[in-house]
Amino acid sequence: MRRLRWVVLLIALIVVPVALLLGWVLFGGGGGQPTSMTASKVSAATLQDPALIARGDYLTVVGDCAGCHTAQGGAPFAGGRSLATPFGNIPIPNITPDPETGLGNWSFEDFWQALHAGRGRHGELLYPAFPYTSYTRMNHDDALAIFAYLHSLPPIHQAPAVPSLSFPYSVRRSLAAWRALYFSEGVFKPDPAQSPQWNRGAYLVQGPGHCNECHAARDSFGGTPQDEHLSGGQIPVQNWYAPDLSMQRNGGLQGWREQDIVDLLKTGLSARGAAFGPMADVVATSTQHLTGDDLQAIATYLASLPPRAPVAEEKPPFNAKAIVQQGEKVYAQHCAACHRKDGGGVAGIYPPLDGNSSVTEPSGINATRMVLLGGFTPLTAANPRPYSMPPFAQQLSDSEVSAVVSYIRRTWTNHAAVVRPEDVSRYRHTPMD
Repeated sequence: MRRLRWVVLLIALIVVPVALLLGWVLFGGGGGQPTSMTASKVSAATLQDPALIARGDYLTVVGDCAGCHTAQGGAPFAGGRSLATPFGNIPIPNITPDPETGLGNWSFEDFWQALHAGRGRHGELLYPAFPYTSYTRMNHDDALAIFAYLHSLPPIHQAPAVPSLSFPYSVRRSLAAWRALYFSEGVFKPDPAQSPQWNRGAYLVQGPGHCNECHAARDSFGGTPQDEHLSGGQIPVQNWYAPDLSMQRNGGLQGWREQDIVDLLKTGLSARGAAFGPMADVVATSTQHLTGDDLQAIATYLASLPPRAPVAEEKPPFNAKAIVQQGEKVYAQHCAACHRKDGGGVAGIYPPLDGNSSVTEPSGINATRMVLLGGFTPLTAANPRPYSMPPFAQQLSDSEVSAVVSYIRRTWTNHAAVVRPEDVSRYRHTPMD
């Protein structure tokens, strides 16, 4: 680990000055001009087309745009909140058509440049907290529909705060190096060897749905290698693990059926698990509103993800057997009444633990925080009265939580690593928002 820190430091010392130099040489003081394909001029009449606006409304739901661009209790799409990152806080902008603080003076060309090239209205490099790394795959017509919908909203005057980022991330020009490593422009191109349904699912997942932004691991620079696709990763700051989405051998969703995917995205519940944490919010505000055809297309695409390489299991501590035995007692006392002795749960009420990807994900953080803090599945039209998981942080010690989480991760058909008491202590005292 010490050697790795020195390597990262050395890279930073090299990359940052080079990035600053590139920023000045290539982009000048104003941040540069867009280099991507340009959008065509759009008339005011086109932006007022009811059909185009309705399509844009649907696409903003697919992309869950309101989830980021709406503050709790605030006006839809008016911003007013900041996104916490490991590098500091990034304000979420107002995207209503207010001319001073929103998109009122933006042209469609400006908007296309932001989605496709990750550049602001004046050519400045945008922070990748805005997932242009995925939105670049959106096609021109869908981007136009979203722009038309946003311009149909009532304008809200609300200026964003100033970013609060540490150096060198506070210097926008340093993003030139980041983009060289992690960003490649390019609209999604259908695969002629695949069905229209598969291509629709691939487009939704890779583009407007931007699923890879959570479901892939990020390195110390906040980037995801371009060959990492839906392979799972811990969400920075939020302290949840977004599982690998492959349904094939060694995948995070191994054993799931396409119908399980559809059920989870539509209702928040499935025969193989339930949505909690950030995914519960996504289901509540986004995926439950998707059409049946689009949900099936997403499931078809996820079913085609390749098998994963087996992960070498960490050698358990010498007392792993004793930890699991203790966990069996804790489970019988506190968990079996709802989740059943066989870990099968109760259909439509209490999710199964056997084969549940949130239970068996590599880090163990999801199951640990659910035991500590409890939670709700999402409120959806098909699940209007979701049952809750009660918190046990006050009832169970770190060793008891470690034991019961280790038990459910290593029992029935589950074969995940144990969770140690020191891990529970760290999670217990770490913000989990």
